[in-house]
Amino acid sequence: MADALTAPDPTTIRTVPGPLVTRPQPLGAFSLPLGYLLVPQGEEYESVREELVAGRLPEKWPPGLEAHELGFAGDRAGALAALDESGATDAVSRYNRFVLDPDAEDADALRAELGELGVLVDLVLFVVGRSDTAPELGAADGEVGALVLSARATQALAAGDGAAAVELLNRAAEMAQPVAPPLAGLLHGAAASVLRDRGDEDCVAAFERALTLLDGADDLRVGRAEIHLGLAGALHEQAQTRPERLVRSVPHYQGALQLVQSAEAPLLWAAAHAGLATAYLTMPMVEASGQLRLGIAAQSLRSALKVYTREEHPTEWASVQLNLANSLVYTPSKHQADNLVEAVELYEAVLQTRSRESDPLGRARVLANQGNVLAHLGVFDDAKAKLYEARFLFEEHQDEESVRAVRGVLDEIARERALARTTDHTD
Repeated sequence: MADALTAPDPTTIRTVPGPLVTRPQPLGAFSLPLGYLLVPQGEEYESVREELVAGRLPEKWPPGLEAHELGFAGDRAGALAALDESGATDAVSRYNRFVLDPDAEDADALRAELGELGVLVDLVLFVVGRSDTAPELGAADGEVGALVLSARATQALAAGDGAAAVELLNRAAEMAQPVAPPLAGLLHGAAASVLRDRGDEDCVAAFERALTLLDGADDLRVGRAEIHLGLAGALHEQAQTRPERLVRSVPHYQGALQLVQSAEAPLLWAAAHAGLATAYLTMPMVEASGQLRLGIAAQSLRSALKVYTREEHPTEWASVQLNLANSLVYTPSKHQADNLVEAVELYEAVLQTRSRESDPLGRARVLANQGNVLAHLGVFDDAKAKLYEARFLFEEHQDEESVRAVRGVLDEIARERALARTTDHTD
């Protein structure tokens, strides 16, 4: 009986294709477009791939990765030109071209050609706003699966489901951590931000976990600074019920400022300066170093005002102006009179943004502070006018404690005037 198994026709043998790229890929850690470009196969690219996965840029980009270098620099047109000049038509090069210009390739054909990485096509379409639906996880794993879950978390958050977003981000971080710890750190940081917005104190531990995973990711400076700032803000907020956390917030405000400059992340930089100043102004003056903190606070507030303008950021501008005025009033100085005059002017600028109709109590507090400073300068008539309006607003809104404080200043002005008249008569 003939053997049922016969040798295959050699002409029908197909070589099983190898992986398109070496995993893990540096996906998600850096911003678009670099954060979604694939590093092609090749020994000459391995050290760069490993550095990028670790959150570090290469000291020198090798030939063949010009598009990645230009993409990181924000030069999309140059990156596309570099890919076109290479003449490469393999799936990875075409996918990278698609990241830079989604109209440059047929998404369906590219998805099929990428195989297990095809989900990246749908992920890019979602991230750039070409699709309203995040892709399904399917068989995606590692850094790719983590990015898919992160996109689904973004979708859940947009739908108002913060709890689902946190769960998805935590799953994404767990999936990324074995292969790409910095990406896991950024995902934990994103989860921590959602927890903070929801008033969940667990956000502190999540922020701290994120920073631990990002240790050594030297070129993810903006992401690390955002997490430092988020942690500082969370500790600062919780200091209302747990005062010891205020001191813990300061190193994280400082950490954010050590990582970024105003030119690359102006709003983050300004927020860190404003937060640091507020923390210093809130701390009790129990040591001589307290006076030094007040001086640093004033410097930080002036720095923040270089970014926060009345036209573009009116709420932040008014808050920083007010804190700067307060710091000038209470900071000991050889030029105290000049500081008080500047404080009066700062209060006046803030008053222009706080009307009786829109923010009566906020206006009243500024008027009370300004009236107090004018009284210290001896400008009693102007001080009384400010204080009378403040008292009226406090009375109207039944803030009795503030009414008593304003009356105290008015009584002190009356005593000072009476004393001055007595002195004049004696002379």
